[in-house]
Amino acid sequence: MTRRRLGLLGGTFDPVHVGHLALARSACVAFRLDELRLMPTGAPWQKSGVIASPAQRLAMLRLAIADDPRLRADAREVERAGPTYTVDTLAEMRAELGPDVSLILILGSDQLRNLASWHRWRELLQHAHLACTQREQVPLADLPAPVEALVQAHGAQSLPDAPAGSIVFFTMPPVPVSATALRQALARGERPAELVPPAVLDYIEAANLYGAGTGGSGHD
Repeated sequence: MTRRRLGLLGGTFDPVHVGHLALARSACVAFRLDELRLMPTGAPWQKSGVIASPAQRLAMLRLAIADDPRLRADAREVERAGPTYTVDTLAEMRAELGPDVSLILILGSDQLRNLASWHRWRELLQHAHLACTQREQVPLADLPAPVEALVQAHGAQSLPDAPAGSIVFFTMPPVPVSATALRQALARGERPAELVPPAVLDYIEAANLYGAGTGGSGHD
C-alpha cells in the first residue's frame, strides 16, 4: 500500500500571493503529495506588524486556493490561543494522522537558515520531514553551523518511504514577490493582478485592507 503524503506550508499570508501558491504547487509536484495544507499563523511570535487579522488571512487563503483540489486551508493555528509554535502543530497533526502518514513541512531557504531560532527546533524531525527550496535570493549554501549539522545528519537525496525524519531539497521556478512592496502597492490603490489572485484582490478592496499608512514589513 502506498504511504499517504501530506504537505504542510505555514506562513502569515498577509496577504497570500503568487509566490506562496507557486511554492505550494511546486512541492505537490516534487513530492507527489496527496494533499498540501496551507496554514496561516495565528500569533507569529517571531514577526510583528501583521496587518490583516487571522480570520481575514484565512479567508483570503481559502479564496486563493478554491480552484485547486490538492490545496486546503487549515485553521488550527488561527484558532489556537497564544504564540504559534510549529513543533506543537506538527505534534498535534501527527497525533491526528497516526504513525504511518508521511508528513512533509515545506520551508523556504530563509526559514531553513533561521531554523535554530525556532522553538524546540530539534524536535521537528520527530514528527515530519523537512522539504526545503531556495527562496528569492536567500542561498541554501553556507548554512549556520547548527542547521548544517542537522542537514548532514538527516539529509536525503529523495523523500524516503518513511513518516518523518529526513531533510530533502527541491527546486521551483523563481517567483520574486516582496510582500512589503505588495502591501505598499495596495496602499497606493493599485490592483496588482499579476501578484494576487483576483478573488483575493476583491476581498482586500471590500474589507478595505492595506490602506494608506499600513504598509507593514517582512516577507512572509
